[in-house]
Formats: sequence, C-alpha cells, structure tokens
Amino acid sequence: MKLGLFMMPVHDPKKAYHTAINEDVEAMIYADELGYDEAWVGEHYASSAEQITSPLIFLSSLIGRTKNIKFATGVMCLPQYHPALVAGQCAMFDHLSKGRFIMGVGPGGLPPDFEMFGTMDLDRNEMMKESIDIIQQIWAGSPPYDIKGKYWNVKVTDWVYDDIGLGSMCKPYQQPTPPIAISAMSPYSGSIRYAASKGYEPVSANFIGNWSTKSHWDVYAEESAKHGREADPEIWRVARNVHVADTDAEAETLVKTRGDSTDYYYDYLFKIFERAEMKGPFVVNKGDDPDTLKHEDLRDNFVIHGSVDTVVEKLLAFREEVGHFGTLLHVAQDWVNKPAMKRSMELLAKEVMPKLTAAIGAKSAAE
Repeated sequence: MKLGLFMMPVHDPKKAYHTAINEDVEAMIYADELGYDEAWVGEHYASSAEQITSPLIFLSSLIGRTKNIKFATGVMCLPQYHPALVAGQCAMFDHLSKGRFIMGVGPGGLPPDFEMFGTMDLDRNEMMKESIDIIQQIWAGSPPYDIKGKYWNVKVTDWVYDDIGLGSMCKPYQQPTPPIAISAMSPYSGSIRYAASKGYEPVSANFIGNWSTKSHWDVYAEESAKHGREADPEIWRVARNVHVADTDAEAETLVKTRGDSTDYYYDYLFKIFERAEMKGPFVVNKGDDPDTLKHEDLRDNFVIHGSVDTVVEKLLAFREEVGHFGTLLHVAQDWVNKPAMKRSMELLAKEVMPKLTAAIGAKSAAE
C-alpha cells in the first residue's frame, strides 16, 4: 500500500499566516524525506483556517526542495476559473515537476468561496464537468480553437500564426494528460460515478463514515463495469486522520485533548457542516440522526490513533470494512505539538506502513 499526505490545511486562524504556511512547507519536505509517495494540497480563499489559495504556487516552491514525492492538487475548484487558465497552468506545472503531478479537481466545498466567486446557486458539478472537457480539448487540439460551452468559451481564431507560435496552448509533460483525480465526500457520490465513467481516479474524504467510504468504491466499480472496464482498487485513494504515538495512551491524549490539533480540526469542520445545514452526509453510521451529531462523534470515530501495532490493527480492520484501496492519504494537521506530529509521521511511514503492507500481503497469499 502507498502512503500520501493530504493537506487541506486546517490551522488555528489565530496562528500567523507566515508561520502556518511555512509549517505546511516543512511538513511536505519531511513527508518526502520519510518516503511518502504523494502530497495533496487543497485550495481555499475565504478562510483564515485553510490558507493555501493556490496549490500550484505552493507546490511549485517545493519542486526543487523534494526528490521523489508526487504533487497533487487536492483539489483545484474548477468552477472558480476559466478552463484555459487551468489548462495552461497545469501543463506548465507538469513540465516544471517533470511529470510529478496528479491533477486533482472538484466542484469546490467551502461556502464562503462559493459566495465570493458567485457560484453558490450554480450547478458546480456541471461546471466542473464542462471545465474538464474543455481542458481535455485544449490539450488534445491545436489552434485555431473555437470551443463553445454553457459556462465558458475558448476562442483563438484570428490570432493564429504558426511561424511565431501565436495562438498555441502548451501541452502537458505527461501525455496525453496528467492523471486526473476526482474527490468525493457524499455517500454514493455522483462525482465518483462521473469519475468512473471517464476513467478518472477516485479520492474519498477523511471526514465521512466507513459506510460512506465503502459506498464510493461500490459506485465506482459499478459504473466502470457499465463502460466495459474492470476497476482496479489500487487507484483508489482514501484519506484518514491518523495519529501514531509510542503508546496508546499518549495517542489518545493528543487526539482527544480539547482545542488541540485533532479536536480543533473536527470542531472546525463540524461548525461548517452545521451552519451550512449539511450534517446528513457526515453521520457516523448509515441512518443516524444528523441532528444528534456532535464534533466529538467525528473526532472519535474518524481518527485512527494509537501505538504502531494498534494503528496497524485499526487500519487492517478499516480496510476490511471499506474494501481494498491502494493509497492511504494521511491527513496533515496543525502542528500545535510539533515534535508529536513529526513523530507520528515518522512512525507511520517507517513502522506502520511496512507492517501494514506485510499483513495485507500475507492475507492475500492465504486467500
């Protein structure tokens, strides 16, 4: 199994922006040193807790400071941009990183961003699909361009001069395109169904119940079969908050201390869900009453924590419940306790993952 880092990020808004963003940089570099395979970075504008406005700019600063880790936008919110802008910037980043790029996209997920960009009442999923289609046409085509959509048009017909390169759009380093991934957080997600219909790679959010996570692969496999493809679970990425410590007690104390990193993380998310009147998709068990949901329910049920052996056991049980997936995306959190958070990353990469992979291999051989 592969290991990735998923960074929204979520910081205490009282933390200085410069401090928080440099903490995020340090976490990325450390993940590369520890052998993490991938690093996913979110995009948010109108939140002082989630402070990376451009994952591509942020990740560009890390290309020369890392060696092997692949960079992923997690995700670019396509309704907020003209598709030609996304096509040009992603193609350039793909070249700068020499193909260490996964293009994660989505319709967006933060209400103040919807309000800011005027997409609150629009069909953002439809916009996302149109944007991807236009980006693909740009990368596959040559000028003149005359692409018409419902939300955007791309037209370069009058100023096309091949002898001096005018009118041309750059193509990605990875041909025909970088891997494209779609994120999902709702049970039986329509975004996951769309990803399967197109052969894009699925990513399941970390703040949903096991039952909902399982539904994502069920939908993906079902839709893939409709299109004559057998879905490979190795392409499925599942995000989870994981905290590893030297003892179970130490891990539980950090995770459940009021106001500390993990507790704050889920308190922040819960308040968004509550104020947006969207608690339903995030209940712990299918059929639970969303009106009774508390942030502690999210924290206590969606965080895998403990000593190395305990976390291995919990991850194996989680995988048994939701199904085979290829990459665990470890969710980055604020470094309130920097030594403990770095120790957790180290134990996860160096001790948990080898034991987990060996146990999975042994189980597969026995079957």
